[in-house]
Amino acid sequence: MAKLTKKQKEIKEKFDLEKSYSLTDASALVKEITSVKFDASVDVDIRLGVDPRKADQMVRGVVALPHGTGKDVRVLVLCTPDKEQEAKDAGADHVGLDDYIKKIEGGWTDIDVIITMPTVMAKVGRLGRVLGPRGLMPNPKSGTVTLDVGKAVQDVKAGKIDFKVDKFGIVHTSVGKASFDAEKIRENANEFIQTILKLKPASSKGTYVKSITLSSTMSPGIKIDKSSIVGL
Repeated sequence: MAKLTKKQKEIKEKFDLEKSYSLTDASALVKEITSVKFDASVDVDIRLGVDPRKADQMVRGVVALPHGTGKDVRVLVLCTPDKEQEAKDAGADHVGLDDYIKKIEGGWTDIDVIITMPTVMAKVGRLGRVLGPRGLMPNPKSGTVTLDVGKAVQDVKAGKIDFKVDKFGIVHTSVGKASFDAEKIRENANEFIQTILKLKPASSKGTYVKSITLSSTMSPGIKIDKSSIVGL
């Protein structure tokens, strides 16, 4: 058996892998057991009792985190010339259309979110094979296909994120950084969880939320006591 490092021993003393913690306690604990030297992301994983293969049980949506994600989100706006200044004023990192479409077709995907307009989706649609697997394809349901590109950019920059249940029935997202204070982590995580609860499919039977785990980059997952969550 491999010997535990000093840091691993410290974590083991603070944290019981088998125990479930309240969201408040877990939000403080995740900061204590984060051992990486950079500002780690704090993530929430929710295992749902749904069958993602069925269209009426697909859980997806958007959430505006009260305290943002802590990340510098790189936004590309693909729009007509009359909307370019609006996008730039709102804080978009890249703005344009045909030139960026060519760059993406050539393999460039050095962005986190793409926002576009319904009127240019015919052009953007052909990028599906490049953008789809990377989760970058704009979608009206996530608010990234809109005529109000300025507001969409501001929302994304402020911490609005979109999410979708994966093929294993798990919804995963980042809810902040380890440098956030514990209360901000708790509030962001709770906002995400409450959003998931509101999206329960009518056709979902049995237990909807099976488990919730909070973790940071390369840290063990902390089990959340579901009884500590309002609405569960």
